[in-house]
Amino acid sequence: MKPKPFAESIIPLVTMLFFLQALRVIFSVMFGFIYDQVIEGPLDAWLPVSNLLVLAAVLFPAWVSRKPSWRWMSAAAFVAASARLTLSIDEPWIRYWGSVLIIISAGALFVPLIRLDLRRFLRVLIIAIVLEQLLRLTGHTIDVSLQWAAAPVLAVWIAVLMTLIFWARPWSLSETEPLNGIPWGVGAALGGFLFLETSLLALPNGIARWSGVSYALVAPLLVVITLLPLYPGILPIIRRLMSTMFIRVMVTIIFVGAVLLGYFLSGVLAMMLLLVSQWLLLCALLMLGELDFSGTGKTGGRLALGFLLFLLLNFANAFAFTYAYTLPLMRGLGWVVYLVAGLAVGWGLSTTAEIKVNEVEGEGAFRLALATIVALAVALVSIWPVPMQTMPAGERRFATYNIHYGYDDDWHTTLPEIASTLREARVDVVALQEVDTGRMTSYSTDNAYYLARTLGMNVHYLPNVEHLTGIAVLYKGETLAINERLLPSLQEQTGIIEVVLPWGTEQVHAFGIWMGLSNEDTMRQVKEALAFIGADSPATFGGDFNAQIDDPEMQAVQSAGFVDPFMKLRQVPAPPTSPAIDPQSRIDFIWLKGLAPTRARVSDSLASDHRMVVVEVSSP
Repeated sequence: MKPKPFAESIIPLVTMLFFLQALRVIFSVMFGFIYDQVIEGPLDAWLPVSNLLVLAAVLFPAWVSRKPSWRWMSAAAFVAASARLTLSIDEPWIRYWGSVLIIISAGALFVPLIRLDLRRFLRVLIIAIVLEQLLRLTGHTIDVSLQWAAAPVLAVWIAVLMTLIFWARPWSLSETEPLNGIPWGVGAALGGFLFLETSLLALPNGIARWSGVSYALVAPLLVVITLLPLYPGILPIIRRLMSTMFIRVMVTIIFVGAVLLGYFLSGVLAMMLLLVSQWLLLCALLMLGELDFSGTGKTGGRLALGFLLFLLLNFANAFAFTYAYTLPLMRGLGWVVYLVAGLAVGWGLSTTAEIKVNEVEGEGAFRLALATIVALAVALVSIWPVPMQTMPAGERRFATYNIHYGYDDDWHTTLPEIASTLREARVDVVALQEVDTGRMTSYSTDNAYYLARTLGMNVHYLPNVEHLTGIAVLYKGETLAINERLLPSLQEQTGIIEVVLPWGTEQVHAFGIWMGLSNEDTMRQVKEALAFIGADSPATFGGDFNAQIDDPEMQAVQSAGFVDPFMKLRQVPAPPTSPAIDPQSRIDFIWLKGLAPTRARVSDSLASDHRMVVVEVSSP
């Protein structure tokens, strides 16, 4: 391929990939900023300023000139490529400014790309989505290119891009080259599409958690389904089937219905509905590129509308998770946000524009087939089973760890460090709290899957809020039974997990819990949890109780027959566990019933905002 055509293909693709990564990063670092100021305080001017800067970044396309030039487009691509390296530096402030620059520069490039060829723009966007899927698959839901270890490779790649920009001089546009615009509905559809893809439908871990089906099954299916609409023989079928307004409206209804059914159902049926939703959404997106918008002269404002809608949808979805501390009315209303996003896509499809007459399809089928084989191979290698650890026959180590969604107290991403903390402590069973499995505000990573895969342990995850955040129990070896229950919660929904494990000729019941905050009805939660535990013994009962040893809730636990191992071992006062830096209070416990502790300690790791508690227990 000659340098100029190659540059015109690869530079938009890479810029879109950087843009998608910047969107995940900006919402993740903003979550930390907002959390610190709103929940921990005090409020200062940075809170509104940081939000206004993000708002200005997403609205920047509205100020982009309608007449593109190769200098403008090359400069935008250059800035995006230059800023991308900052995303691999695990420092929230650096990532924030890098993301803002990428969003601004990518938006500046997207406006002329859409005006030149919307159809090609949409195809490249889908390929960028697949590339991001593969980067996350290889990192077991962590985007490997966001790690500092990837910086040298990334730096070389960025240098190649910059060389292409200045050497190949892409987009040498003639004065007479026809330019198109997009209607307001198409701008809104792009915003709805971006939200649906980045928050759920392009996330194999998201679909797996929503449906409860294995990630190993969902991941390769999703990669293939995402690439399938790009095949040359598929698009003419889409064009014929969606040629009338009536059919496009029906597709919108079916798509929205499938998403909502997938939201409320579970199992294989839910997975199939969400995969069908992904297929229909991609078909709808490609259909927008088949419509004739030659009479529409503007693009920037319409694209800015889409980005603004994307921003608002993400904030609304965040409230559905944080309703207990922000907007209580959003409890259980995450489905409304997805409904609005689906209707936005339908608005774009409802345009009365005619279908364009396009060239005969057929080129590129071989390259796309090869790309699909490679993508599928990457997916299969990434999900290939790893050797699982076996439970030791003698002494066992039980632990509890509030992992703070995979962040430390200063909002650095620390899942690898959390895994190292668990590995070095040689824990056999650990109750985890504040576990995210696909939220946009935690880089869309699956904390439970990543830790289980990395450590070679089994995991049971209980979603408490909107499918994607909850508690989990990691354990070695086989289990005899698993039970779970949601607990009555006035604020953030919580629950309890039971994992029954063999121990020689006996069995042990390991319970994991996360308790509500001080203004929650925590005594009621404790009573419900103890009723769930019943007379089960021997047992461990671990979690973040958000209560201290002398509080009535902890007295109730002791009255039910549980023993504090630190007190049993005469390690009084026991070490505090929260916060991780200069801990002041002890709110994380491993209680024992029918078991004798031989050692108890609090880890000195700062990988989370809590410290891990580890208790060694002799055989029952």
